[in-house]
Amino acid sequence: MKNIYVAATGQHIGKTTSTLGIVANLQKMGYNTGYCKPVGQQHLTVNGKTADKDAVLFSQVIGFELMPEYHSPVILGRGATKAYLANPEDYNYPQAIHAAASKLEPDFDIMVYEGTGHPGVGGVVDLSNADVAKMLDAAVVMVVEGGIGRTIDRLIMSMALFREQNLPLIGVIVNKVIPEKHDEVTQFVGKKLERMGIPLLGVVPFDKTLLFPIMETVNEVVGGRVVFNGHRLNNRVEDIMAGSLVDLNEFSAFRNILLVVSHKRLNEAIEKVKHIAKVKNLKRTPLSGVIVTGDGKQANWYKPEEMEHPYFIKNEIPVITTQLDTYGSVVKVSRIEVKINTRTPWKIKRAITLIREHVNFDLMIEELQKLS
Repeated sequence: MKNIYVAATGQHIGKTTSTLGIVANLQKMGYNTGYCKPVGQQHLTVNGKTADKDAVLFSQVIGFELMPEYHSPVILGRGATKAYLANPEDYNYPQAIHAAASKLEPDFDIMVYEGTGHPGVGGVVDLSNADVAKMLDAAVVMVVEGGIGRTIDRLIMSMALFREQNLPLIGVIVNKVIPEKHDEVTQFVGKKLERMGIPLLGVVPFDKTLLFPIMETVNEVVGGRVVFNGHRLNNRVEDIMAGSLVDLNEFSAFRNILLVVSHKRLNEAIEKVKHIAKVKNLKRTPLSGVIVTGDGKQANWYKPEEMEHPYFIKNEIPVITTQLDTYGSVVKVSRIEVKINTRTPWKIKRAITLIREHVNFDLMIEELQKLS
């Protein structure tokens, strides 16, 4: 067996970053490693064909020519569930997945297949993660979120689907572990897995930099309009400053801050930022971007000339405006679920490094070879 299926106990656990780290680091070890997302949901159109977003990302990061029909053979887009339930005979998803595997697998030492959502996702169309892993004759690597009790409970529940299919679980990666809890999680989760006969492949610490959004994402979630310096929307946001009444001690590191402020408080807030930067002797602006907010009631868009400030021009700060009020904007931004993409190269590099440093790839290969 040379196929690995990366599954997760839930959404936003870090399955995509873990898969990226696995593929990149296996390649670095000298294994010719392929990638496929057999079942996708969020998709893009590439050269007139539909492909899962993750498949597009991997093709750009890993550097392979994307063939959507093979790297992303099944897309469960809007309406797919009802269409399948109404006329299941019109769909032959397994055939598409088998065709992709037949095309890709001969070219690689190891094929890594990325799962979708939690283990049961896709079950309504007979394509749960366990169903797909079985079709692909793949060994499973399970990614779980950091902790002890809840982590083990969710792992046991998730494993049930794969055990029904008699699929081998070659190891578990515990992701997003609070650094202070690393040793404790390693000890107790490791003991439980040992009793279950499952290898603990790694315990990966939580890294908050992977959660930082960029201004482009911020603009999307607040339904904003770009007013100035749209070429700087790749700026990362590490913290939020709301309004103009800011305590100098509120921020551990006064950098890459998103200023969210009403139009009438804008100039006051900029002067406050300039003062703090001077006190802290900063050589560059601490702002990564500015949201000029509305009142949350009226569809009132401010004109560029109403928000123009020399500070924005001098420091090339991206400025957006939104109809949301300041509170509503802050709530929206704070709830952003961030995924890695090609616009955040620092996250890609960091994710690959974290997996390399904290996952035992020799053990992963050893467990995979036992199944050959």
